[in-house]
Amino acid sequence: MHPLIQKWNSLSLILRIFVGLVLGSILGLVCPQFTGISILGKLFVSGLKAVAPVLVAVLVTASIARAKGNLGSRFRVVIGLYMASTLLAAFFAVFFSFLFPVTITLTDAVSGDSPSGLSEVFSNLLTNMVSNPVQAVANANYLGVLFWAIIMGLALKLKGSEQTIQVVGDFSEAISHVVRWVIQCAPLGIMGLVFTSVSESGLEIFTEYGKLLAVLVGCMLFSALIKNPAIVALFLRTNPYPLVLKCLKDSGVNAFFTRSSAANIPINMDLCKRLGVDEDFYSVSIPLGSTINMDGASVTITVITLAVCNTLGIEVSFLSAIFLSIIATLGACGTSGVAGGSLLLIPMACSLFGISNDIAMQAVAVGFIISVVQDSMETALNSSGDAIFTATADRFMNKKK
Repeated sequence: MHPLIQKWNSLSLILRIFVGLVLGSILGLVCPQFTGISILGKLFVSGLKAVAPVLVAVLVTASIARAKGNLGSRFRVVIGLYMASTLLAAFFAVFFSFLFPVTITLTDAVSGDSPSGLSEVFSNLLTNMVSNPVQAVANANYLGVLFWAIIMGLALKLKGSEQTIQVVGDFSEAISHVVRWVIQCAPLGIMGLVFTSVSESGLEIFTEYGKLLAVLVGCMLFSALIKNPAIVALFLRTNPYPLVLKCLKDSGVNAFFTRSSAANIPINMDLCKRLGVDEDFYSVSIPLGSTINMDGASVTITVITLAVCNTLGIEVSFLSAIFLSIIATLGACGTSGVAGGSLLLIPMACSLFGISNDIAMQAVAVGFIISVVQDSMETALNSSGDAIFTATADRFMNKKK
């Protein structure tokens, strides 16, 4: 391999994406006539569109099939905290999206259709859920993919042999690895996407991205500094900030730069040990949290989906937003462990409002453009929450005894 290519690959993905963003901006301003550059963005988005439905199907199926049963009271408490926190994060994301509505530039955005009411949204939800599972994957019907993945996961958990479940788990790991390969192409894809945006709309496009990013970061900071402390205070009846700030400092800062909840597991385990949490408990709850405690992912899915709805002129009622929050929570719990994994679940949430996969995947591409900050904030929120709620559950059960 050429030394320059080796040097390029040795750089962090976040730095390579930033380089792609800068190059795309410069080329869009200096030589907008070189439209062939935009093919890089189209290929990147096409690759994501191809692998995303399969990724969701196998990840959710494998995670349910491999889930352990008969968990003790501590595990029931921490799972409840994980799920409640993720759902509340989605609710607050809806609130802030309504309070500060944003739009994003999408190709053929006028082609979006607005559901006539909640009954149509609910009808679409049920119809898409029970569609043919093979067609659901082929047509990127994420509601159908999620529904049948849950059913298959439960069936395998009840009737599947250990060998079969292991095969499904191995297939899940293989698909996740394929996604990592696709994500490695993000710098070139981002360069093509930014080139197209800048050559057509100028540098003003970054003002639009900045507004979207401000809402995302604002929601995540609210979750980290207001929502999570409120949950801890409710359970422990004490000042939550010493615990919350320690977890943010010792876990969140590291997760911000690694952008991987899985890579932050050893950091969280060491933190829980120093917090005096029972080792038998945190050795299971921390890896579990890196899979299902996904506040940041639910925020990302909700905010970007509502931004697409605003762009297409789709009216989102309060009850429709509640449905969206639930879908975002379920989707976030099955999100991929790779950088930007939550972005691949945006089409699933968009399908709730009848938004086509082509338009939804353009929103995913916008998400990758701002992922330099978004994914870092998301991982910091998710991973620090693993330690916060593990310690909270342990202390709550100790006080109860």
